[in-house]
Amino acid sequence: MANLLSLLQDPPPDYIFELSEGGIAYVRPGASQPEFVSLEPGVIVPSPMTDNILKADVLADKVRALTGGAGRKRGRAVLILPDYCARVAVLEFDSFPTDPKEQLSLVRFRMKRSVPFDVESAVVSFHTQGGKGKAQEVVVVAAALEIIARYEAPFRAAGLHPGLVTSSAMAMVDLERRPDISVLARLSGRILTVVVQHANAIKLVRTVELADLTREEIEAVLFPTMAFVEDQLQTKPARVLFCGIDTEGWQEQLGGTVDVLRSRFGTPNQYNAGLHGYLQSTSISAGAAA
Repeated sequence: MANLLSLLQDPPPDYIFELSEGGIAYVRPGASQPEFVSLEPGVIVPSPMTDNILKADVLADKVRALTGGAGRKRGRAVLILPDYCARVAVLEFDSFPTDPKEQLSLVRFRMKRSVPFDVESAVVSFHTQGGKGKAQEVVVVAAALEIIARYEAPFRAAGLHPGLVTSSAMAMVDLERRPDISVLARLSGRILTVVVQHANAIKLVRTVELADLTREEIEAVLFPTMAFVEDQLQTKPARVLFCGIDTEGWQEQLGGTVDVLRSRFGTPNQYNAGLHGYLQSTSISAGAAA
């Protein structure tokens, strides 16, 4: 899943960054533990339709400070972007072509009515995850090209090549890989992202901007999600994992096991869950290769 929204396949990155409204979580060359630098309000305002980088000079200064300046090639970077700047959908096709160009054309056609931007000029990436018979489930991530370019700009100016660009949710899912059903709920600022997984396949992704940061607002997203799971998958989730949300009192309402989202590098927070997911996925891959 970390390859969604990938523009190029590159060797291991020198830097890994996760950007959010609150700041920049990052891993420096040679380090394995995430660090964090905060951003003043209004530097990044995630949106799928309008420019997200409202104070480009401030963001550029932060990136230069983290990477040691600009002016020469400094290596490759992974950029993990806020969920709300992209749209994620799980599409089902009765049959799916084998030709990559035909696949992309069909995916763009299906996404046209579900995204608030011109999908024909957008960055679109997709991942097939099986299905029954000839039917095929496809996870699609789409984002406006201008928005992606603006996120990349300060890193390119600092001499870094963004070889992989993905959304936080698509990196975060690698923190929970089990055969049964899990629901991941992460609150980052005002943005609530909920992901349903079953047998390592993504079944639903919802990203909602909350009007108020109240329990009732979170319930209004979580309860329909739980109903979807019971209706479509014919059972209740085995686990509901929270990130950036207090777990107190949810056990009685949701059933199953309610816990915090964890990684082998610690407990992720609302600003670095995607970064933790990327680190965990690459460490698993490295271990498997060894």
